[in-house]
Amino acid sequence: MSKKIYVGNLPFSSTESQIRELFSRYGTVTSVNLITDRETGRPRGFGFVEMDGGAEQAIQALDKSDLDGRPLNVNEAKPRAEGGSRSFSRDRW
Repeated sequence: MSKKIYVGNLPFSSTESQIRELFSRYGTVTSVNLITDRETGRPRGFGFVEMDGGAEQAIQALDKSDLDGRPLNVNEAKPRAEGGSRSFSRDRW
């Protein structure tokens, strides 16, 4: 069974292949998805890694570890909230 992992505080220069290589030390990486800004296309500094095995070992080993001078935040991804879009109250305006 695969497990999805959240990876935060990534250097903006990180590539999918670099992250895949980092996590593949602990198990089989099935996908890497680095999130970019929709408007600018620039990296947002976080992403998701899906692994078939070794996810717990990867989380324990890589959480707070240094990648290009930045301490990574690595934990199990939480399910996305229903709706998924931001809502703004018109009462505020």
